[in-house]
Amino acid sequence: MLKNYIKIAWRNIVKNKAHSFINVVGLSVGLACSLLILLWVQSELSIDAYHQNGDRLYQVYEREYYNHKIDGNYDTAPILAAELKKQIPEIEYAVTMQEDNDINTFQAGDKTLKEEGTAAYPDLFKMFSYSLLQGNAQSALSSPESMAISHKMANQFFGSPQAAMGKTIRYKNKHDFSITAVFEDLPENTSRRFDYLMNWRAFTAEYPWAGAWSITGPRTFVMLRKGSNPALVEKKINHFVDTYRKFDNTYRLELGLQKFSEVYLHAHFTNGKIDGGKIQYVHLFSIVAVFLLLIACINFMNLTTARSIKRAREIGVRKVVGAVRMVLIIQFIGEAVMVTAIAVIVAILMAYTLLPFFNAVTQKHMVIPFAQYSFWLNLVGITLLTGCISGSYPALFLSSFNPLTVLKGTMRPDSGSVWFRKGLVVFQFVLSVVLIIGTIVVAKQVSFIQNRNLGYDKDNLVYIPIEGDLSKKYEFFKEEALQIPGISQVSKISDDPTSLDNQTVAVDWAGKDPNIKVQFSTSIVGYDFASAMKLKMIDGRDFSKNFPTDTAGFIVNEATVKTIGYASPVGKMIIINGNKGPIIGVMKDFNYESLHQQIEPLIMAFGERVWYGHILVRTQPGKTPEALAGLAKLYKQVNPAFPFSYTFSNEEYNKLYESEQVVGKLSNTFAFLAIFISCLGLLGLAMFTAEQRVKEIGIRKVLGASVTSLFALLSKEFLLLVFTALIIATPIAWYSTNNWLQGFAYRTAVQWWMFALSGLIIICIALATISFQTIKAALINPIKSLRSE
Repeated sequence: MLKNYIKIAWRNIVKNKAHSFINVVGLSVGLACSLLILLWVQSELSIDAYHQNGDRLYQVYEREYYNHKIDGNYDTAPILAAELKKQIPEIEYAVTMQEDNDINTFQAGDKTLKEEGTAAYPDLFKMFSYSLLQGNAQSALSSPESMAISHKMANQFFGSPQAAMGKTIRYKNKHDFSITAVFEDLPENTSRRFDYLMNWRAFTAEYPWAGAWSITGPRTFVMLRKGSNPALVEKKINHFVDTYRKFDNTYRLELGLQKFSEVYLHAHFTNGKIDGGKIQYVHLFSIVAVFLLLIACINFMNLTTARSIKRAREIGVRKVVGAVRMVLIIQFIGEAVMVTAIAVIVAILMAYTLLPFFNAVTQKHMVIPFAQYSFWLNLVGITLLTGCISGSYPALFLSSFNPLTVLKGTMRPDSGSVWFRKGLVVFQFVLSVVLIIGTIVVAKQVSFIQNRNLGYDKDNLVYIPIEGDLSKKYEFFKEEALQIPGISQVSKISDDPTSLDNQTVAVDWAGKDPNIKVQFSTSIVGYDFASAMKLKMIDGRDFSKNFPTDTAGFIVNEATVKTIGYASPVGKMIIINGNKGPIIGVMKDFNYESLHQQIEPLIMAFGERVWYGHILVRTQPGKTPEALAGLAKLYKQVNPAFPFSYTFSNEEYNKLYESEQVVGKLSNTFAFLAIFISCLGLLGLAMFTAEQRVKEIGIRKVLGASVTSLFALLSKEFLLLVFTALIIATPIAWYSTNNWLQGFAYRTAVQWWMFALSGLIIICIALATISFQTIKAALINPIKSLRSE
């Protein structure tokens, strides 16, 4: 019996080649896309989920209450971890790490290289499952002189992990560390990668601020003891900082716990509560994967039910000779599963071929896990599920035919099945239109981000990290650099201009309400900063050597002036962290953080002799290579112990929106594929409709109908379905895109032309899809049409 069903199914597949081809191609494209998205989703969900003690690992976050606002963030005091471990019995281990990695210069023997890493408490290797190739968790970071390095770094400097143990490596040409551990290179599913770890006490010795309660920024991680109740621990630490810092009724601080494995995907805060993050993109593309597969399944349903009359007599005969309905249902679902199995094979080949491109877009290194049994089991499950879904309605529909009606030849398509097929086509195109509009909006927002006037010129701006003797010889470096052809301005800043995240509430001014706390971003800059950044000064001036008193002054942005309330701010006094000075200039607001955030009050203090940060070099358009060559030569002369390195401002800025850029590229691809699959179904229906109406077309031609009128007749039904889809999709797309754009403080507008363009695109594509078949049917010789059986 089974063998007989397989033979019949295969004969039907071979007999209806065009129908089978459309089904297989549609399903295989949908399955290939779904498979790639599934790999990406699994990759995202696996980030930081591999730690053996993952169920006991938590990250501490803060909620700040001030000015009737609640802000949430992961910035914590650098000594919080030590006190939590000491005071909270349920906390077994605790670690503080720098907020971000640093790129520093290391030297061992005759090799000098820049490596990326951070500083951490000694408990780190006891908490996290970073595999140690040499050394042990107890001694890896046990003293200020100890350092743990990666397998890669050990090979670079010493040839092997074994050879690295106990060796000395020089850090920033001023401190020697002993290699006490070598850890395996961190796996791909790690949110934060590093190649070296130094002891936190060594970091504190270099940066004394890292021992204060009043400073926040570092990250705090804890591991609870077995059996501890996380909710109870969170309640205990809620007001933990109150013991160490004094708060008034204008400002208070609370602590919370978040599972470490969830931080990567859930790092967005709304009113102090964790509210989404990258998980939204995981949900979005999971839905896209389901929709693409559903569109492909709808094609199968539509084409199979549309061709139902072709198999009506077969079903009638089977019922007459005793076939019960359930047997017929199993047969038709079996045929659908067979077609799906063929499509799965094609889909795997497509996914394997496209995976390198997909990895390049998503910036991952995913592989199809052919060696895993779970992969094949999931694939079998997907095949059966897809086959059952795509074959369900056709099986129920075909098996319901009345044998007497069929065998008499009086059977006609009932209105219910016709409307159901039309509804499925509309549903397909609703999804396609939503994807097209979404793609246009995402592309417009990415373009808006890349081309927005940020208030400074990010092009032809180079950052050079200040290290070694560069801070002492900065004045000489600046003078010499300005003589290099292609360089127009040189200044300095204590931070990355695309992320000025040093903040303080210790700002005072005349007339300030003592019951209000205001958070200000701060940075330290040198002479000619505004000129180098090409900032617009709307009042006052930039820091200048011509005015010696400028060293005690401040430059502020418009947001600061609005907050302070000074009508004529230049010359007025403000106090920052106890330092009093006049406002010497007001710069037009500029975006110094991601466009996700509003521009906040910003105060720039003078610090020509600051020993950390970046030198800013403004190059002349078209002369950047020449300028960099000159800078490299000068750098080697001034700072020979350190390799010359630099970054471009526009590249640093683009890094802020990597997720949006990935979403934009994927949206383009999936929108195209959704349209492609939908149009395959539309083509199949057009082919079948033309075939069913061949005699009608012949009669109309004999009676004088033109090719144009016949084309319009055959096309209007399908175009009406597309117009209906546009009407339904428009409000859905408007709501979805507006909701996504709410995550940006500065965003493009959703405009009518986006919907009009989407409609025009989908109509043109649909028209192009059906035109060939309809024109072919309209041009056929009426004699042949009327002779056809």
